[in-house]
Amino acid sequence: MKTPLDCMPCFVRQALEASRLYSPDPAVQERIVREVMDWAAQADLSLPPPVMGQRIHRRLRELTGVADPYRVAKDRLNRMATVLRSDLEPEIAAAKDPLLFRTRLAIAGNVIDMGAHGEIEESAVRQALREALTQPLEGDPEGYRRAVDLARDILYLADNAGEIVFDRLLIEHLGPSRVTVAVRGGPVLNDAVMEDALAVGLDRIVPVIANGSDAPATLLSDCNASFREAYAAADLVLAKGQGNYESLNDETRRMFFLFKAKCPVIAERAGVSPGALVLERTRETQP
Repeated sequence: MKTPLDCMPCFVRQALEASRLYSPDPAVQERIVREVMDWAAQADLSLPPPVMGQRIHRRLRELTGVADPYRVAKDRLNRMATVLRSDLEPEIAAAKDPLLFRTRLAIAGNVIDMGAHGEIEESAVRQALREALTQPLEGDPEGYRRAVDLARDILYLADNAGEIVFDRLLIEHLGPSRVTVAVRGGPVLNDAVMEDALAVGLDRIVPVIANGSDAPATLLSDCNASFREAYAAADLVLAKGQGNYESLNDETRRMFFLFKAKCPVIAERAGVSPGALVLERTRETQP
C-alpha cells in the first residue's frame, strides 16, 4: 500500500505524542516534531505508511537514549486485557460459533493501538469488546472458516500488547499445534515484542518468533531469515492490525487480515465504514 497524503497529519501527531513519552524536554520534543515534518516533505509516498513510523521511532531512540518508552504502558495493557478476558468467560464458554466469536474478540482487541488512539482507556476497550459480540464481520467470514479448516501450518502475525491476550483466545481454538506466532523484533509504539508474548503466556502454548524488524508492520525485506522462512512455509497467514494490512495487502498468497478499521484511510481502502470489524482476504485462489 502506498502512503496517501492523509497520513501526513497522523505522522506529526504520532511524533508529538511519542516525543512526550520519550522526553519531558520541550526542546527535544520540538526537534523531533520539526524533523518529522521535514521528513514528511521528502517522503517517498510509494512506500507503505509504516516505513515512516519506523523511521520516526528509530530517531526518537537515537535522540533520547530510551529503548522502549511504551514498556510501562504495554505492561498495563497486558494486565488490563487479561482482566477483560476473564470478565467475558461466560460468553466465551456459551458461544455457539466459537471460531467467529473468538475472532470477533481478537479483532475488537485491535482497538488497543496507541499509534491510532494515543492513551488507551479501559472503558473504551470494554465497549469495543461488547460491541463486537453483535457487530457484523466485514469481508469473507465463510472463506476464512474454510481456510482455517484446511490449514496445516498457520502463521499468526501479532500486532499490539494487550491485544495479544485476545489473540491467545483465538489461537487456543485454532489448535496451537499448527500455529506459530510472530511478534515485532524490536520496540515500536505499543506493538507486541517477545516480552509481551511471554507475559501473556503465548510461549506456553505455541512457538513464538520475533520477526527481526522494529517496524510497526511486517516489512518483509526488513525481517530476518527465520521469519521469512516461516512466512513462506505457512499455508495460511493471519495478519492482525492496520500496520500489517498496510504492509502486506498487496501480497498474493493465502492470508486474512483481521483488524478494526480505526482510520478513514484504511476504512476506505478496505471498502468499509470506520469502526468496522474487518476480516479481509488477499487476492488468491479460493480454497
